[in-house]
Amino acid sequence: MSIGKSLLSAVMWNSGQPGSPDAGRFPVLDSACMLVLASCALSLMATSSKAQNAPAPAPVPKADVLFVHANVYTGVPDNTPFASIDREEAIAVRGDRILAVGKTLDLQKFKGPETQVIDLGGHFTMPGFNDAHLHLADAGQQKLEVNLEGVKSLDELRERVAAKVETAKGADWIVGGGWDETLWPVKVLPNRWDLDEVSGGHPVFLHRVDGHLAVANTRALQLASITIASRDPQGGHIDRNDNGEPTGLLRDTAQFIVQGVIPKPNHDKMRQGIEVALADLAEHGVTSCQDYSPEWENFQIFEELEKDGKLTARISEWLPFDDSVDQLEKKRDSHPQSDLMLHTGMLKGFMDGSLGGHTAALSEPYSDDPKNSGLPRYDSEKLNAMTKERVLAGFQVGFHAIGDKGIQMALDAFAEAEKAAKEANVKAANGGSDYRLRIEHSQVATPAEIALYKQLKIIASMQPSHVLDDMRWTEDRLGPKRSVYAHAWASFLNKGVLLAFGTDYPVEPVSPFRGLYAAITRRSEDGKQVFFPEQRITMDQAIAAYTTGSAFAEFEEKEMGKLAPGMLADFVVLDRDITAASPEKLLGTKVLRTVVGGKTVYEAQ
Repeated sequence: MSIGKSLLSAVMWNSGQPGSPDAGRFPVLDSACMLVLASCALSLMATSSKAQNAPAPAPVPKADVLFVHANVYTGVPDNTPFASIDREEAIAVRGDRILAVGKTLDLQKFKGPETQVIDLGGHFTMPGFNDAHLHLADAGQQKLEVNLEGVKSLDELRERVAAKVETAKGADWIVGGGWDETLWPVKVLPNRWDLDEVSGGHPVFLHRVDGHLAVANTRALQLASITIASRDPQGGHIDRNDNGEPTGLLRDTAQFIVQGVIPKPNHDKMRQGIEVALADLAEHGVTSCQDYSPEWENFQIFEELEKDGKLTARISEWLPFDDSVDQLEKKRDSHPQSDLMLHTGMLKGFMDGSLGGHTAALSEPYSDDPKNSGLPRYDSEKLNAMTKERVLAGFQVGFHAIGDKGIQMALDAFAEAEKAAKEANVKAANGGSDYRLRIEHSQVATPAEIALYKQLKIIASMQPSHVLDDMRWTEDRLGPKRSVYAHAWASFLNKGVLLAFGTDYPVEPVSPFRGLYAAITRRSEDGKQVFFPEQRITMDQAIAAYTTGSAFAEFEEKEMGKLAPGMLADFVVLDRDITAASPEKLLGTKVLRTVVGGKTVYEAQ
């Protein structure tokens, strides 16, 4: 018998009701008291009945993996007045998602008989880096070909070419890239005759580090039919000597003339290069990337790798802005947008070239080349029409723009396209009205242009590690007045513009730690030069630009960028707390473990 029933029976027995054997025996229990007792009895009976009929509590889900004893930098601001980042000790992962983040002891409830437990030994753990701008296919092929990164002189460049010639066969092309003449004692650009002496009759084509300038030897120029009579293409320039002869230096779109006759690597070599580049990403803690490898076969190789279970980073693949809308829609529809490991993303177009190669489009001439203001790639009327057409078709658009004139061209095109899209009620990729249009590099913006970024909600997609090299010569190109707003991260943030950070790999190494170092110090790696330190930002701001900012820039802020329940389990374990390390120590940071979707894709030996 329940407590409620017993109490009700006692009340009835002692109430003195007619028929009760003891009616009137307990006059002290008046009617009001009896009413209260009866109410309590009925309440107890109802509660007991509900308890008997209530469903059993849901079982606690069990984690596939528990990562414990860590120093977890979640990326989630805490509730303190200073909004520092919340820290935890452990991460529970189920499937490819984070089940819980908290104290090691508290997360033990998620441990089941099949749960793998990985002790992280107190090491700093943070959201995986999302590189917002890189070139995977180019990076991989550069590592397989003549790698000229860091060559310290023209003689060293020639030595590397000669070494490759020794193993070349027949009429093989010698291709490669990564040279930077500003590192050389004699800062003179190479020419075709410098290469002819070591090429052994092979055609040679070598990219400068920024990808916007290349040098070809005489044989390569002959095969591409570049002669004294050749005209410059739109957005490009063929350098010539005093006699009008091509010197072998090809700027921006002029490179395409030679690239069009270079035999493409076969499928296996393309895949090999991409796998090498992906391994580089994993070793440096990059779990997601936004890539521009425009040959469609590269995307098909990414699909192969995903099918084979060998895709070790999430890829949002950009499509060429110049493709027709029909072509772009077919490519977009060929792979589901819901695939968080691989999908097509924004359209990439080019407003100008590079500051290093004197091809970035400036509103005033170069300080060290007064007759040159760079090479705009588009007629504004055509650009605006193309941009509007693509935004109305539902595409996100991002423009490479380095010089202030190139940036203004992009802003003008975006303003017109946004207005048209809102009037037509066209939805963005996430179904909203924020089209998240982007300007890649945003390197030499004016204060007025930065204000327009904010007004139009344009994302500044920037690569802080560029300043480590560019600071050597930026003032030569721009003069001191314009240089104040070169790589102006603080000015963008102070205006409320969202930053998304990347590396432009292989133009720069893919290591995000160089970018973080550059962002917080604006100091050369040897510590000898500081470049306009007022544009420095904090470590928390820099990390956010590499994680939550990059995620927002590709419409994925609800999926990645923070370590919180429900988010993708993408994170990295480092050998030091980068928020506490000195800047000099930051450059030596090593990745101990890289985790993508709960699976370890890299572990230091």
